[in-house]
Amino acid sequence: MPANPVRIPLKEPQIPAKLVAFAAPHKPAARRALPKWLSSLAGHVVPPLVTLVFLLVLWEILCSSPTASVPPPSRVVSETWELIAHPFYVGQGVDQGLFWHIFASLKRVALGYCLAAFAGIALGTLVGQSEWAMRGLDPIFQVLRTVPPLAWLPLSLAAFKDGNPSAIFVIFITAIWPIIINTAVGIRNIPQDYQNVAKVLRLNQFEYFTKIMIPAAAPYIFTGLRIGIGLSWLAIVAAEMLIGGVGIGFFIWDAWNSSRISDIILALIYVGVVGYLLDRAIAFIAKSVTRNTAST
Repeated sequence: MPANPVRIPLKEPQIPAKLVAFAAPHKPAARRALPKWLSSLAGHVVPPLVTLVFLLVLWEILCSSPTASVPPPSRVVSETWELIAHPFYVGQGVDQGLFWHIFASLKRVALGYCLAAFAGIALGTLVGQSEWAMRGLDPIFQVLRTVPPLAWLPLSLAAFKDGNPSAIFVIFITAIWPIIINTAVGIRNIPQDYQNVAKVLRLNQFEYFTKIMIPAAAPYIFTGLRIGIGLSWLAIVAAEMLIGGVGIGFFIWDAWNSSRISDIILALIYVGVVGYLLDRAIAFIAKSVTRNTAST
């Protein structure tokens, strides 16, 4: 009989094991960025807010006495509530809401400042680019810039015979000096490599001015513009105290003559806030134009 065949057990094919990774649910991008945004907001808002609350509480404590010459914050709010609640009030003559006083001052500042910006950048470019212009004009500029802004007001009143153009001239003559000086410094500090590139590319004067000179000097120019806007806002308040009419400076002076101390404090708060916003506006433009190379 034939031998029994040997049966070899067949191995079942083994399927290699695979590790299946379950992906964690993705958080929306906005949700992931929210804590970082809140942290940044808290870091910028909380410190000044805490300081402001501390100063208000200290002010309230120090001025709560009936004999105090300066009213506490609670009294300032109660006495000026009509001004706070109705900033757009329109009355007769100078009897206007605070918005219209600030708006009138801003119009004067805008006109005088724009004139100073155009003239200051042009003169600063001339002084920075030309050695002869620097020798001839720089000493004169250094002397004139030391004259206090209000010292120009009587001369401007004599020349223009009107308060409004006189105030605009005071703004112009106040803001122009830092713009001229910073522009000239920026032009003189243009790297020699930039000038060599302009020669290699054979740029004409207009192309060199727009493509090389102004972009290279932009951080210096905007520094002068920021200083100029701050000085302009300071000068207009002082000038309006003397020329009269609608304006935040005249409002403060009129409140002083009427012994309305709370109105003066409220107006000073508005002046500070508007001045801060003007500076931030110029800083934002500078940051956009110079790609973060200008100081903020």
